[in-house]
Parts: sequence; structure tokens; C-alpha cells
Amino acid sequence: MVVTGLEGRGYKPYLPLYLPHARRNNVLTKSEFPLFPGYVFCRFDVKKRLPVLTTSGVVSVIGCGRKPVPIPDDEIEAVRAVLRSGLPAEICPYLVEGQRVRVTNGSLEGVEGILVKKKTQFRMVVSVTMLQRSLSVEIDSDRLAAL
Repeated sequence: MVVTGLEGRGYKPYLPLYLPHARRNNVLTKSEFPLFPGYVFCRFDVKKRLPVLTTSGVVSVIGCGRKPVPIPDDEIEAVRAVLRSGLPAEICPYLVEGQRVRVTNGSLEGVEGILVKKKTQFRMVVSVTMLQRSLSVEIDSDRLAAL
């Protein structure tokens, strides 16, 4: 496992795990799963990254081209805070306001529009171009996929 390998080399990796609130055969699951499958966070000196890259299971380091780029501390701390809170947390698609999206399930399945936010709710705007008119509908982000 990558975490064990990095710890063995003196690093302090962070693998955020979450407990999905899902039922299978009317039984609440109690297994933890990686919040971001395939990713482990680890702080290291970019000039001395060879020990990280040669750790069993490490494929690459996130970055721009060949240059590693750190994930901002406040984003990692926000993830830690959410998981520490004990509040129900779940994976959802990464969506950006203004992005074109498609509904993946439910009564609006297949409908495309543009994602907007109104207060704390996601809305999808559907437009009729020739009329230059639009309407928006509130929608859960887990029903959306980016185009």
C-alpha cells in the first residue's frame, strides 16, 4: 500500500477516508473508502522527490507537466475538517459554475444545460436559443455530469 510505503520512508501521508451512508440488502455498510480513489496526499521537498516517486504504488505526482504543484493547505484542511465533523459526507462530481452539464438520472435524464448557483443550491439553466429565453431548475449535483 502506498501509505505504508511512504511512512516507511519517513513521510506523513494523508489518505482521507469516508464512511458512505449506504444500505445493502437493508444493512447499513460500515466500511471506509478512499474519498479520492487513487490519490494520497504527502508533503515533501520537490527537489528530493525521487524517494516518493520510487515508492511502490506511486504512479506520479500531481503537477503541471513535470513540475509538481502543491495542493493548497486550506483545501486539505477543509477536507480534514469535513471528515472530522462527523457530518454525513459523500463524493460528488467536481462542477464549476458556468459549466455545461447533463442530467444523468431521474426525470430530467439526458437534459443539458449550464450550471449556476443560487444561494447554496445548484440550478441548471436550460435555454431556447431562438427565443433568447431560459429557465432554471434546482437539481442535486449528484445527478449531473460535466460535458
